[in-house]
Amino acid sequence: MIKKICLILFIFIMIFSVYPNNSNAAADFVKDADNFVNIGRDNMIDRGILQSVSENLYNVFLSIGIITAVIIAAILGIKFMVGSVEVQAKVKESLIPFIVGCVVIFGAFGIWKIIVTLGNSFLG
Repeated sequence: MIKKICLILFIFIMIFSVYPNNSNAAADFVKDADNFVNIGRDNMIDRGILQSVSENLYNVFLSIGIITAVIIAAILGIKFMVGSVEVQAKVKESLIPFIVGCVVIFGAFGIWKIIVTLGNSFLG
């Protein structure tokens, strides 16, 4: 057993002595890291542009959500007023998913706005 370990150790020593150590590896590593950081500094996103794009997306999606909710509410209301008893029952059943959808949509936009506002205040 000891002879095998010594043989394996001898083989590793021979392999490492045949392939010389590259002493410039650490300097190259640091140079590559500095280049990576400098590329990141050169390509930074302008916070003003990011904020305006975020606000525009927020406003567009919120407007689409409001328009959709109003149209669906109007359709359900017309169906409820004009429809028979069976149609009115179906409209009442579909109000729960409608209300849940409105809460999800407007809650998500509210959470998004809170996160953006807090992010801007921290980065300020």
